[in-house]
Amino acid sequence: MRTASRLDDLSGYAFAELDRLRDERRAAGVDVIDFGVGDPTEPVPESVVQAAQSGLWEHRRAGYPSYVGSRGFRSAASAWMERRFGVTLDPLRQVCATVGSKEAVFHLPLAFVDPDDVVLVPSPGYPPYVRGTTAAGGRCHTYAVGRDGPLLPDLERLPREVSERLRVVWITQPHVPTGRIADLTGLRRLADQARERDVLLCSDEAYSELWFDQPPPSALQAGCEQVLVFQSLSKQAAMTSYRVGFVAGDAEAVAAFGRVKTNVDSGTPLFVQDAAVAALGDGEPAASARAAYRTRAEMLIPALRRLGCGVALPQAGFYLWCSTPGDVPGHEFARRLLEQEPAMAVMPGEWLADPVAGAARQPGDGFFRVALVPSLERCREAAARLGRWAAKPAASVRSSSEGAAEVGS
Repeated sequence: MRTASRLDDLSGYAFAELDRLRDERRAAGVDVIDFGVGDPTEPVPESVVQAAQSGLWEHRRAGYPSYVGSRGFRSAASAWMERRFGVTLDPLRQVCATVGSKEAVFHLPLAFVDPDDVVLVPSPGYPPYVRGTTAAGGRCHTYAVGRDGPLLPDLERLPREVSERLRVVWITQPHVPTGRIADLTGLRRLADQARERDVLLCSDEAYSELWFDQPPPSALQAGCEQVLVFQSLSKQAAMTSYRVGFVAGDAEAVAAFGRVKTNVDSGTPLFVQDAAVAALGDGEPAASARAAYRTRAEMLIPALRRLGCGVALPQAGFYLWCSTPGDVPGHEFARRLLEQEPAMAVMPGEWLADPVAGAARQPGDGFFRVALVPSLERCREAAARLGRWAAKPAASVRSSSEGAAEVGS
């Protein structure tokens, strides 16, 4: 069967590939601890479950939901943005419900990108930034984000051929997987640059509530004109299976995105929106999650350092962005962690990053990502396994197939 040529540009999704490798090991009887995909294991708050149950009964004859979200959900999202960030939004013109944030990120270019237009994306970053652009016929230009150095792109320093075709700029606030937070001064500078060039600034803020010391600002605090923010209930309320979020900001941009949505889906289920309303009104789950992720991070960081990995507590998010010992490629070290005694599934940094023009190496090369989602008990077990592995003679922790560089080197 002939498939569309655009599929040639959509390689296997990294998270699905990681699941496959993990499942192969488990099928062989190995007790794998999964730090790979960022899927929270915390229970959904009871108030959210109760709201969903009530919504099932209330809306049992309601028919199709609104394409852009119920008035109640959009009002709750608007009120939350005002409480959290001090941003005032018209819920009917500046907020649109989404089926989580992944579909919104992927479909956004369909509203703003013509063939050969350019989208600026961070590397490492969320794969749908690139995949959605490619599917829409656009071209990506990447900018590197590391553990230090510039966090936000400088539009004044772009090559002319990029600047002339630039339509959309993606940022992640806070950035994952590095866990860095952009300050409001930087966000204002970037927003001003975007407006000067008639470019849409898109800020993925799905992890905004998982901070450790200081809450990150929103790009909408730099003004709503030509700015869109993408929010999700998946991380702050552990609602990954519910698939609900929202896009907010510039009214014209929200309307354009809404025109795409009316052709893509039939709206977020009403009972799910009711559950999200309950979550948006309760800040306790996010506060509990922040404490839990910090405890897990502080448990694993010393064990990873004993292996020679470079790692520190992030400012936000629930990931550890670790450099490998001895500059071993990230995919190779991830394979060792999975196949040898630790039996840990982690995400190779190369799978989350794309090459950057002019850079000597790909930004994810020599890194791996640890998602702090297993329970505290499983994290304790992982730390113990890493400790035993680090204490073994160097020869016992060499690559099982290549005899590559020693883990402790």
